[in-house]
Amino acid sequence: MTDLRIAYHPIYAHPLPEGHRFPMLKYELIPEQLLHEGTISPENLFSPGVVSEEVILWTHNKDYWADLRDLRLSPKDQRRIGFPLDARLVEREQRIAQGTIDACGYARQHGIAFNVAGGTHHAGSNWGEGFCMLNDQAVAANYLLHNKISQSILIVDLDVHQGNGTAQIFENEPRVFTFSMHGANNFPYRKETSDLDIPLADGTTGDEFLSILKETLPKLIAQQKPDFVFYLSGVDVLATDKLGKLALTKDECRERDRLVLQACKDHHIPVEVSMGGGYSPHIKDIVDAHCNTFRLAVELFF
Repeated sequence: MTDLRIAYHPIYAHPLPEGHRFPMLKYELIPEQLLHEGTISPENLFSPGVVSEEVILWTHNKDYWADLRDLRLSPKDQRRIGFPLDARLVEREQRIAQGTIDACGYARQHGIAFNVAGGTHHAGSNWGEGFCMLNDQAVAANYLLHNKISQSILIVDLDVHQGNGTAQIFENEPRVFTFSMHGANNFPYRKETSDLDIPLADGTTGDEFLSILKETLPKLIAQQKPDFVFYLSGVDVLATDKLGKLALTKDECRERDRLVLQACKDHHIPVEVSMGGGYSPHIKDIVDAHCNTFRLAVELFF
């Protein structure tokens, strides 16, 4: 068994009303596939608890959290999130956030750790949006800062959608540098301002995407000198994605992951990986592309 540690809880695949079940299915299938092929064993998986209210409030507005916790969000706010609110979904978000916090500790021990879910980067300090209610990587970053575990954090968001919530949360926090490379004409249509945004045209190829990343990431690491990296590895950059508008192949998506993970390993920077989005029509394409990130981590780190 490797020392790779992966946050997973059955609630990650919490069933939703018809029309919302498909995006959740991957959270059950990713660990099943990794176990089936022998990339991981059951001992690699850990089940996170529920993040405390105190920790949530280091990131999210008190009134917003109270309305979310007590299921009082308005119909308009629920529509912005994208599905009807219930207590199990709130618990799911709390367990995802705690899973990312726990994964940070394992990453500091072993170089890298994962959350099977997470990447809820559209949640801002006082709003939920785009299937995101609590911003797991922002909550975890603030946990590291609050406990003086980290002093300089780099968030590398390569999901096809801008990390607008993350950008807003850290807009006045110089210890966290937010980098988002995303589709210019994609959701969210009202963008926030990250420390570095690289908007990409529709149809951007893998060659162009990788060239930009190769040029940008080493400079950021040299400039920011992060002591911790959060990586959001959405696979909605694939050409097969229904919502993505970019044109990467699975191999190019894997090379994207390699560039990020290899840079972290080479610079001895612990990295936590949350999975983000993926909406290809065939679930096997989504699961395989996500599993490639885990396979690569085992190859590089263990």
